[in-house]
Amino acid sequence: MKKTQKTLMGKYYSVCCAIILLSMVLVGSIFMVLANDYLREEKISLLEKNVTQAARLTMENYAAHEYRYVSSDTLQPVYAVLGSAIEADIYLSDNKGNILIMAHTTESAIPQSVPQAVLESLSKTGSYQGSVTLTGTGEDPQYAVATPVVDENGLLVGAVMATARAANRALAGDMLQMFLIAAIVVLVVSFIVIYFVTSSLVNPLRQMAAATRAFAKGDFSVRVPVEGDDEIGRLASAFNNMATELALTESVRRSFTANVSHELKTPMTTIGGFVDGILDGTIPPERQNHYLRIVSSEVQRLSRLVRNMLTLSQIEAGERTIQPTEVEITSLVTNTLLGFEQRLEEKHIEVEGLDTDRYWVLADADLIQQVVYNLIDNAVKFVNEGGTLSFDFYAEGENIMVAVRNTGSGVLPEEIPRLFDRFYKTDRSRSLDKNGVGLGLSICRTIMNVHEGEIFVRSQPGEYTEFVFGLKADPAHYKKGVNRKAPTVDASFTTLPAAPAAGREEKQHEKPQQ
Repeated sequence: MKKTQKTLMGKYYSVCCAIILLSMVLVGSIFMVLANDYLREEKISLLEKNVTQAARLTMENYAAHEYRYVSSDTLQPVYAVLGSAIEADIYLSDNKGNILIMAHTTESAIPQSVPQAVLESLSKTGSYQGSVTLTGTGEDPQYAVATPVVDENGLLVGAVMATARAANRALAGDMLQMFLIAAIVVLVVSFIVIYFVTSSLVNPLRQMAAATRAFAKGDFSVRVPVEGDDEIGRLASAFNNMATELALTESVRRSFTANVSHELKTPMTTIGGFVDGILDGTIPPERQNHYLRIVSSEVQRLSRLVRNMLTLSQIEAGERTIQPTEVEITSLVTNTLLGFEQRLEEKHIEVEGLDTDRYWVLADADLIQQVVYNLIDNAVKFVNEGGTLSFDFYAEGENIMVAVRNTGSGVLPEEIPRLFDRFYKTDRSRSLDKNGVGLGLSICRTIMNVHEGEIFVRSQPGEYTEFVFGLKADPAHYKKGVNRKAPTVDASFTTLPAAPAAGREEKQHEKPQQ
């Protein structure tokens, strides 16, 4: 048997309805208790008022007869009027409890005597208020108020007592009926309002649930309407932002997979074709060494691809943490550049800017060396024949900035925002760089992010391209304000939108005085 799943709306609606229902029951109970107390107090107050008046008239009549007797013919009508006015019975008894005069105006049974407890209370305290069960009636307790009758010496000779039913049940029933009708109306209206309010609150959650099911199927185009600025509205906004990020991540993943597949397929095809040609004799022996060198080059290309991808994944996964040390960035750049000596000579490249002050930074030397290597490698690839490769080092705030510039065709403004994307190559770079895979600049940005530094690019098409990165200066070797200013940027440049840790606003630097 399939188990029925209870929805969030059903739970919320049930809880709200249960709370309102319990609240109405509690309010009704309190109302009835307070109403009964009010009716009781009101009844006793009326009894006390009328029995006091009846006792006063009785004492006047008793005194008029020189404290020997009272006239029943005179008092009985008075008792009847006072009793009928408040739906009560009034009695006059002697000090033994025997009833002498009775004004019975209600439908209750006629009692035989006044209870001794009432007479004892009158003897001790001079008054009585409470509930009594009259002898011979067999009925439930009644409200009773009694006042003593005394002789000329102040001795108790009798009592005037008024009694009434314990509660006005008809009035209490009418009040309960009115409350129930009002409660039913309130409950019906409340349940309807709660249903629509609950539906409006839960509807965005239903839309989010539907969107997540679409995400599970690979459709990241679904969005949740944002209504209002409350918690639900902010949740919907955050959900849409998450959906956008997921769509971007999915797009990057697919592009990454396609690029990796392409970058792996091309050298593997080349390697497989040449090896098969050597094995089956298609390639003559005198040409085998030539094609084996091509195979070796492709193997090295695959090795670089795997190594770069491993570096990226380790840094992004946090498996490779930085070990900041004091690094003389000028010497690091110079030593790295020495490894490009042959390539520089082949293209007749002039190097400038290495004759400068010494600058120290706090960084992981190995990782920063890789950043410098990638930037120099990129500059050497795209510098024009007989061009210039220049370096610059300067202080900016608490950072030391390093600039690597190469003359050449430059980069178009619309291509700059994508330069640090994985596997991205400009149209020109695809023809000039046959061995690169487009991961070098992406690695540079990732390394700068973990250093909480920055990296950006500026370029003037047809003139130059310049990459600049900045690191925290080493306080032990850095005195603020003593280093020379940054170089002038003659052409406008575009700043790459980097990750949060490597974001940067566009800046113009003053040109140093010669």
